[in-house]
Amino acid sequence: MNNPLSITDKARQIVNGTSFRRDNSAIGQFLTPVSIAQFMSSLFEKNIEHVRILDAGAGGGVLLAASVQELCSREIKPKSIEVIAFETDENILPYLNNTVDTCRNACNQYGIDFNATVLNEDFISASLSQLDDGLFAPKERRFTHAILNPPYKKINGQTKTRKLLNSAGMETSNLYSAFVWLAARLLEPAGELVFITPRSFCNGPYFRNFRKALLELMSLRRIHIFESRKKAFADNAVLQENVIFHCVKNEPQSKYVQVSVSEGLDFNNSTIREVPFKHIVFPHDSDAFIHIILNDEDNQALERMSRFKTTLDDLGLDVSTGRVVDFRMREYLRSKPELGTAPLLYPCHFKDGYVKWPISNGKKPNAIVLSNQTQDLMVASGYYVLTKRFSSKEERRRIVSVIFDPQRVKATFIGFENHLNYYHAVGNSMSPDLAKGLSLFLNSTLCDKYFRLFSGHTQVNATDLRKMRYPSRQELVKLGKYVKKTMPKQETIDSILKSECYKNG
Repeated sequence: MNNPLSITDKARQIVNGTSFRRDNSAIGQFLTPVSIAQFMSSLFEKNIEHVRILDAGAGGGVLLAASVQELCSREIKPKSIEVIAFETDENILPYLNNTVDTCRNACNQYGIDFNATVLNEDFISASLSQLDDGLFAPKERRFTHAILNPPYKKINGQTKTRKLLNSAGMETSNLYSAFVWLAARLLEPAGELVFITPRSFCNGPYFRNFRKALLELMSLRRIHIFESRKKAFADNAVLQENVIFHCVKNEPQSKYVQVSVSEGLDFNNSTIREVPFKHIVFPHDSDAFIHIILNDEDNQALERMSRFKTTLDDLGLDVSTGRVVDFRMREYLRSKPELGTAPLLYPCHFKDGYVKWPISNGKKPNAIVLSNQTQDLMVASGYYVLTKRFSSKEERRRIVSVIFDPQRVKATFIGFENHLNYYHAVGNSMSPDLAKGLSLFLNSTLCDKYFRLFSGHTQVNATDLRKMRYPSRQELVKLGKYVKKTMPKQETIDSILKSECYKNG
C-alpha cells in the first residue's frame, strides 16, 4: 500500500519543472509551494464523515492534494471526499487532472469514496450563477472545506466581473477578495476556510466591505504571516506581504485568536501567541481594520498608542492626498521655477525633516504653471505636514514625514503631487509648532510599529492616517518645540516622545 503522505509529493512532481504558466503576473496567480499547502491544510480542525472541498483557482492541484493528504493521514478518516476544483488556465488542466487521479488512488487504498470535478470555468461567474433571490444553492451542495490561493489582480470597474459582483452586493476591487468572499458564502455552517492572500485587505477603504462581510460570516481562528515578504513565493517575485487565515463559518468569535509567524517556509519553528480578538479588530471600529500582533514589542506599541485618544477632527485637522497627478498635467510642468509658476512638491523634496525646494539635477519637475486649468489643484501657502504615500523597501519607516515651512519656500500657492499626503487645518495652514510636533510624532518608531500592525504594504493611505489616534494638541505643540532647523535623529525622536507622552510606559 502506498503511503498517503506522498500525495503532495506526487503533485509536486507533476507540476515541478513545467512551463505551463509563464504569465503568472499577467493572470495574477502564483502556484502554491508544497510546504505552504501542507501547512494550510493542517489548519483544518474538524473530522467530518462526508467532506466536500472547494479549491477555486486550483492550479496544478497542490492545495487539494495537501487537503486530501491531511484527511487520509488522520486517525479518524472521512467516509467520502468530494472535490470541486476551478481552473481557467487550459495549459495547467492536464497536471490538475493527474493530481486528481493521484488523490483518487490514495483514497481508494483507505476505502474512502472519492469524487472530483474539475471545472474549466471562471469561479466568480459560475458561483454567482447559483444565486437565487440572494441565496446560494441548497445546503447539501455547499462545502465543508475551502482552501484557496486566489489570483492577485485588480478588477476594473467596468468589467463584467465587477458588475456581477456589485449586483450581488459584493463590492470589492481585487480578485483575491472576491474569491475569498464567495468561498465563505458557499460554505455550510461550521464549514472551514483557509486562504493565503496579500495582507493588503487588512486595512484601507478598498477592502472595507470585504473585511466587514468576512468578519460577519466567519470567526477567526488562526492568522499566520512570514517574517520576510520574499519567502512565501520566492520563485515568483511576489512583492506583497502574504498572510494565511483560518476561519470557521457562523460560529461565535472566540475571545482569543492564534497568531503565528515563521521565517519563510520553516513552519515547524513558528512562534505562536494567543492574542485577544479585541486587539485584532478594535470594538466599534466601523472600518474593521485587522491588526496582527506578533510579539511583545507589537503589544507594547498597541498599548502605548491606546493612550492617545485624540482624532484629527479633535485637532481641527484633516489629511488629503496631493491633487496634482503629474502625467495628466505634463504640458504645465516645468523643470525649474519661472515666472507664473508655483512650487510642485514630490517625495524627492524631502530633506532632514523639511521640504527642500527646488532641487537641481533631479528627474522630477520643480514647478507647475499657474493657470485656469491648474488653479483648483493648488493649495495656499502655509505650514503643512507631508508624508510619502509610498515608502521604498530600503527606508526604515513606512511613514516618512516632513514639514512644509513657508519661510523656507517663498510662494503664494503650492502644488502637492499625488504621491504625497498632506495634513492641513481643514484646507488651511496650521501653526508652526503644531506642524512640527505632528511631524515628529509621525516619524517616531512607535508610530511606525503601530502602522505595521494593520498595514502589510508600503503604501500609506490618507484613510489609514485618519484612523489613527494622536497626542493632544497641547502635547503636539510641546513636541514641536524640540524641532529646530532639522528633524532630530531617530533615537532622539523616540526619547522625546516617551518623555512627553508616556513617561511611565
